[in-house]
Amino acid sequence: MGEIHWEMFGASVRGAAHSRDGRPNQDCIGWARDGGAGVLAAADGHGSAKSFRSDRGSRFAVQAAVKEILTLIGPHDAPVSLSAIKRMAGGALPQEIVKRWIEVVDIDLREPDGESRVEVGSGPLIAYGSTILAVGLTGSFAVYCQLGDGDILCVSDEGECVRPLDKDERLFANETTSLCAPQAWRDFRVAFQVFSESTPAIILLATDGYSNSYRDDSGFLKVGTDILGDIRCEGWESVKNDLPEWLSETSLRGSGDDITVGLIVRNDIIEAGRGEQAAASSTP
Repeated sequence: MGEIHWEMFGASVRGAAHSRDGRPNQDCIGWARDGGAGVLAAADGHGSAKSFRSDRGSRFAVQAAVKEILTLIGPHDAPVSLSAIKRMAGGALPQEIVKRWIEVVDIDLREPDGESRVEVGSGPLIAYGSTILAVGLTGSFAVYCQLGDGDILCVSDEGECVRPLDKDERLFANETTSLCAPQAWRDFRVAFQVFSESTPAIILLATDGYSNSYRDDSGFLKVGTDILGDIRCEGWESVKNDLPEWLSETSLRGSGDDITVGLIVRNDIIEAGRGEQAAASSTP
């Protein structure tokens, strides 16, 4: 396989329960490119009474992750080895993401849109508490990065779904690690993958409102397989157009929580799907 090219897309919907209660969507998603590098990130604000600004906190988390990962993997004035990028991804990257997130939160605290800093109490970061999921990738490698709950899935050409990051056994019930915790960078899980013949067909990011809408993990993992099949049969554009409605229906039938999903798809998978659609439409 030659150099790999990717397409990115995502959607975030307000949960059915949040719509009924008049609460905002506390998830966020974003993506960006720089040359041959790209980053897709999703975040889930905690939404508790103490984390009443977490819709902003999740937005700041996505901004921080996209910026810092692109700085790491994007174009450089001098060549950077894969071993150096791998070392920095597992070391300095989480610290830089947390540092940038705190900096943006501090700016927001100084310009609070009519709300005083006193309202957030002695622990202002808690008001903005959020998780973060991010994938940065080029044509030859990927960096997977996660703090807190949610899921990153890699789907093979054959439709097999695996998680590139080890499970954090501390995450159970409604407990999660968070950007607002002291020394939050220590709780990041990071993995580095050099692409080979086993390069993922799809990489999927999802906040926990998605997996919590399924009875068990096997049902959730099948989502990745189904999306790959949909791209091949219905086309990338159809999946992009239908994704928000799918997520809203899933929230309504399932968790009731906000749901955010990001997709990174190899270009050859997209083009093959278009070819199948063209062949099907031309068949008498």
